[in-house]
Amino acid sequence: MQLDYPAHLWLEKEIKSVANVSRSDIKEFLDLAAEISIRPEVQEFPLEDANGALSELKEKKIKGAKVLVIP
Repeated sequence: MQLDYPAHLWLEKEIKSVANVSRSDIKEFLDLAAEISIRPEVQEFPLEDANGALSELKEKKIKGAKVLVIP
């Protein structure tokens, strides 16, 4: 299976590699995640609330990912 970046990585703009992880490791992980229904926790912020989102990150008031929504 070919990795479909937009579908599998939720339109992330940055992909970071991790040492000692192969393509087959990632494929295996994505297959397992789909099988056991892992769902990311995401909190959206309008772009004008970016400072509030950054403050919450700084104060470690995070659960899941914070996403800025650009109109």
